[in-house]
Amino acid sequence: MATKVLTFPGAHGNELSGRLETPADGRALGYALFAHCFTCGKNLKAVVNVSRSLTASGLAVLRFDFTGLGDSEGDFANTTFSSNVADLLAAAGYLESEFEAPQLLVGHSLGGAAVLHAAKSLPSVRAVVTLAAPSAPDHVLRLLSDSIDDIERDGSARVEVGGRAFRIKRDFLEDLDRTRMTEAAVGLKRPLLIMHSPVDEIVGIENAQELYLQAKHPKSFISLDRADHLLSDKADSEYAGAVIGAWVKRYLDVRPEPALEDLAEQDRVVVRTGLEHYPTDVIASGHAMLLDEPTAVGGQDLGPSPYEALGAALGGCTGITLRMYADRKEWPLEEVIVRIRHDRIHARDRDEEGRMDHLQREIELAGPLTDEQRERLLEIAGRCPVHRTLDAGVKVSTALRVD
Repeated sequence: MATKVLTFPGAHGNELSGRLETPADGRALGYALFAHCFTCGKNLKAVVNVSRSLTASGLAVLRFDFTGLGDSEGDFANTTFSSNVADLLAAAGYLESEFEAPQLLVGHSLGGAAVLHAAKSLPSVRAVVTLAAPSAPDHVLRLLSDSIDDIERDGSARVEVGGRAFRIKRDFLEDLDRTRMTEAAVGLKRPLLIMHSPVDEIVGIENAQELYLQAKHPKSFISLDRADHLLSDKADSEYAGAVIGAWVKRYLDVRPEPALEDLAEQDRVVVRTGLEHYPTDVIASGHAMLLDEPTAVGGQDLGPSPYEALGAALGGCTGITLRMYADRKEWPLEEVIVRIRHDRIHARDRDEEGRMDHLQREIELAGPLTDEQRERLLEIAGRCPVHRTLDAGVKVSTALRVD
């Protein structure tokens, strides 16, 4: 898994902080957008665990802090449920412009209500998942019940939620009162997965029942048996993520890509580079490896660079050649370590730019060898087949192949 730290403009211009996690090979089946619960954040353990389970299933997932929460800019007191939905749309727009439009929306608690409302404005979304989502704003109002009169009278009040103090304005209550969450489920027109615990004491299981009854098919329900509202047990949140990852693959618009093994040819090394920057699959004689470029040049650093692979070829050939020679001579060579460094040196007579590639090789030999044996092995290293090929120069011919 690779993680990118991102910032992007929210709906009202504040910079929002996010984390984009992608599969280890850099190839995602699709992109998902995660909306966290009321006053929570992108680093809530349940959010992280669900997201990473989805990434393990092959999805790229963006989780972010809404305006005024976590590492995002802005004043939480100026936000509403509608502004959270607007931030979700801004995050989706950012994903589309910089990576790929989201195909999956996942929302926890009030974030579940938010994704139901956001989906209608996002044609790329092919499926929606709610975790412990309310069918009405009652649970939020219960959290604020001791302060509602103060908010109504004074226009705002400081409220403690989850051990932290937040300022809530009258606008928030009025906007929440206008929200019709079941209507969003009715008009979703997307596959919906509802996940809820029957022992949730914050948002009761009846909320899941109401959403399920209102939603149209295809719809599914999964019980998060024994889980609490925040999915604080790691096993519960990882289970939820794994189930979502399996369920959503039925609905994703995945471009078919032949398995790397299907591209293998007996007399060729086959290399495939896709759309992502720049993970590259290699298969040779049934053996697979991954190449990439460092992050400094726009890659994801998921594997060695092509030049490092070239160094590995020289180093590997050197070690194998010395092993073969020492075995044939019955010399006590115990181990060969080869270190390769690639750089470029001045050489006006070699190319127009006045520089040539230089592979600097250091060889370490372990074992009770004599000085004469070590000198002979150093000489033999220069005779390894890859060394000879590089020394002689290589002719490369290229042709377009059309199948």
